[in-house]
Amino acid sequence: MFAALRERNYRVYQSGALVSNVGTWMQRVAQDWLVLELSGGSALAVGVTTALQFLPTLLVTPYGGVIADRFDKRTVLRFSQTWMALCALTLGLLAITGVARTEMVYALALLFGIGSALDMPARQSFVSEMVPGDLIPNAIGLNAASFHTARIVGPALAGLVIHAFGSGWAILSNAVTYIAFLVALSAMDGSRLTPTERSTRVRGQLREGLSYLRGRPDLVLVLCTVFCVGTFGLNFQMTSALMAQQEFHKSAEAYGILGSCMAVGSLLGALLAARRTSAPRLRTVLGFSVLFGVVEVASGLMPGYLSFAAFLPVVGLCSLLTLTAANATVQMGSDPRVRGRVMALYSMVLMGGTPVGAPVLGWVGELFGPRWTLIGGGLGVVVGVLVSVAVYTRLRHIELPRLTDPAGWLARPRPRTHPD
Repeated sequence: MFAALRERNYRVYQSGALVSNVGTWMQRVAQDWLVLELSGGSALAVGVTTALQFLPTLLVTPYGGVIADRFDKRTVLRFSQTWMALCALTLGLLAITGVARTEMVYALALLFGIGSALDMPARQSFVSEMVPGDLIPNAIGLNAASFHTARIVGPALAGLVIHAFGSGWAILSNAVTYIAFLVALSAMDGSRLTPTERSTRVRGQLREGLSYLRGRPDLVLVLCTVFCVGTFGLNFQMTSALMAQQEFHKSAEAYGILGSCMAVGSLLGALLAARRTSAPRLRTVLGFSVLFGVVEVASGLMPGYLSFAAFLPVVGLCSLLTLTAANATVQMGSDPRVRGRVMALYSMVLMGGTPVGAPVLGWVGELFGPRWTLIGGGLGVVVGVLVSVAVYTRLRHIELPRLTDPAGWLARPRPRTHPD
C-alpha cells in the first residue's frame, strides 16, 4: 500500500504536500464561509465564487499542460505555488482588516484559479518522474490519500479557527503552508528524478494533444465521465456550506466537521486505490461513477445533521474510488511524450464544468432548497455518464475494453480508432 514511499524524492514531496494540502482545505472552507457572511447567506454568491475559482481550469489548464511538457516541472510548481500563496495572503489580510467585499473575493478566487490551472498538469505528470512506472498507480493513490488526510484535518481546523478568530486567519494560514511545499521541492534530489523528454517549442502543441486523444476513444469516454462527475457531483464545498447553514442551521465548526466526515471515506478510498498495481478496467471507472451519483442523491435525502454527517464518508469513498480509477486510467494509458497535455485536458474536464455546474446548483439551492443541490447533482452525474456510454457505444460499435498498456501501445503504430 505504501510502496512508492520507498523513493526518497517521493517521501520528501509528500511531506511538503501534506502540510500544504491542510492549508488548502482550510482556505476552501473559510472562503465559502466568508462569502456567506459577506453576501447575507446567498447560495448563488457561493456558486459564483466557486465558478470563478474553477473557470481558469477550463481556459488556462490546456496551456498549463503545454508548459508542463516544455519546462522543468519543479520550476513550474515553484512558480504556481508562489502565485497561489500570494493570492491567499492577500485575501486573508483583506478579511482580517475588515475591508473584504464579495467582489474582492470573486477577483482573488479567479486569480487563485489561474495559479491552480498552471499547477495541476505539472503536479499530476510529475508523479511519473519521481517513481518508476510500476509504482505510478500506487503513487497516484498515495497522492489522493495525502490530499484527503489533509481534508480530514483542514476543515475541522478551519472551523475552529473561524469560530475563534474569523475566516481571514484560516485563509492566511493557507498562505503560510505553501512554504512547506516550496521547501520540499528544493530538498528533492534532482539526480534521482527521471524527467521525460521535453517537447520543443513548435506550433500546434495543444492541437497535438487533442489529435492524440482523437485516436484514443477509450480515453475520451473516461474524460466525458469525469466531466459529468466534476460538473454535477464535486461541488461539496458549496453544498456542505448550504446544508450546514441553511438546512441544519449549524455553526462554522459544524460545517468544518462535515468536510472532515467526508474526508474519512475519501482517505479510505485513496488507500484502497493505492493497492492497485495496474490500470483499472473501463467498466470499473464507469461503474464507480454511477454508484457515486446514486450515493450523492441518497446523501441529499438524509433527514438530519447527524445522519447526513454519518453518511458523508460513503460519499467520500465513492468519489475517491471514481477519481483515482479515472486518473490512473488516463495517466497509465497515455504516451509519456504528451502526458502533461493529456493530464491538463483531464484536469480541464474534471474542474472545467464547475463554472457551469456551481452557479446552476446554487440557483437550484435558492429555488428548491439546499437538499436539491445534492439530489440534482447526483442525478446529473448518473444521467450524464449513461448518456456518454450510450453515445460512445453507438458511435464506435465496440465493447468496453480494458485500456491498453502504454508501453504496448507505443510499440505499435497509433490507431486512428480503437479496434473492434
